[in-house]
Amino acid sequence: MGMTLPTRPRLVPALVAPITLLAPLVACAPDTPPVAVTPPHIADSAGVRIVTYDHTPTAPAPFQLAAEPRYRHGATPGDYSFQEASAGRLLPDGSAVVYDQWNVELVAFSPDGTTHAVLAAEGEGPGEVTYVDAIFVLAQDSILIADPNLARATLFVRDSVADITALPRSPSLDVKGIGSPGELLLATSYASFSDEEAWRPGHMARFDMETGALDTVASYDFMPRIPPGLEWEPIPAYGDVTVTAGHFVQTRSDRAEVIWRLADGTATQIVRWQADPALLTEAWMQPIEAQHRLEVRKHSPNLPEDRITESTRRIMAIYRASIGRPMPLFADPFTDVEGRVWLPSYKPDGERHSVPPYAVIAPVGEWLGTVETPPRFRILDVAGGLILGMQVDEMDVESVVVYELVGR
Repeated sequence: MGMTLPTRPRLVPALVAPITLLAPLVACAPDTPPVAVTPPHIADSAGVRIVTYDHTPTAPAPFQLAAEPRYRHGATPGDYSFQEASAGRLLPDGSAVVYDQWNVELVAFSPDGTTHAVLAAEGEGPGEVTYVDAIFVLAQDSILIADPNLARATLFVRDSVADITALPRSPSLDVKGIGSPGELLLATSYASFSDEEAWRPGHMARFDMETGALDTVASYDFMPRIPPGLEWEPIPAYGDVTVTAGHFVQTRSDRAEVIWRLADGTATQIVRWQADPALLTEAWMQPIEAQHRLEVRKHSPNLPEDRITESTRRIMAIYRASIGRPMPLFADPFTDVEGRVWLPSYKPDGERHSVPPYAVIAPVGEWLGTVETPPRFRILDVAGGLILGMQVDEMDVESVVVYELVGR
């Protein structure tokens, strides 16, 4: 196609309603018995609705994954060969799009998962990508993807490029969601650090796709200082922001708290609960080491064994220096099309291969309960009564899997 990137951002007409962004259970001991979801205390403070639980509810949610998936795609001859999927979205008819950051390809799947097609491949031309950090479903045949490396958002209608919009050329902001029509909501992906600060500050911003105006609307704790004596933080707490229904959803993984904000940064609701963080123990060292070796071999297949052993030794020394320290309460949150917030419990050996159950909180702050997932399965999206995720088998082959979400 002869399309060129416009010098002035253009409004994408399809942005006619808030759509949630992609983009998780509170860490607890495996033998902890379920605690029923008892009614919280609800108060109003200067117009902010505050919902407080005096415990961590662990009862099952009223919905769960079906016993068998609707389909899986990735391990059968002729299937797309996944390497490292990082984002995905369900479309209204049950079809899906998944981005593989290792292959640098955006792949579309039919509603039954039997066929696939590469929607966008690696490159800098129209319809090509270098890195996709956000996918938005605008309609059955329309998706918008954000590529921060190219500083542009591309609208695909069916399998063709319909529009390209310039994004702010800021290495420190990622697109997190959609606000009002023609408005994108962004948050910090990188921040400089001062020795005087306990936490690196992050910022929420909104971007007008028509005028190109970028306005910072709120700040938050983004990333803490590295503990003294460590080269890097092996079990980091962090601040995170996602978006649902035009609202920012803010978390800090060492706090049992979720904050909802309007697109202008105004806080509207806070949910809090009581939680004691799990501590890093020697029991985690073996799975952490095994996962590290697996990742090194995957990303550096020609690296000699002695180099892998030396790398592993240095990594494990840093983890062992952190034994006894508290771990984050949860991993990366995400929201679904119904506005629910999903919180996965944190595991220090990485989420790609050992994703735990999820705690789910309703848009009004009601704690709905926890959702179990199959082993080595991680959720990418929840929409239309379906769950889209990636599952890794015993041969370390990654497949896209779609389950129905059914009542208990």
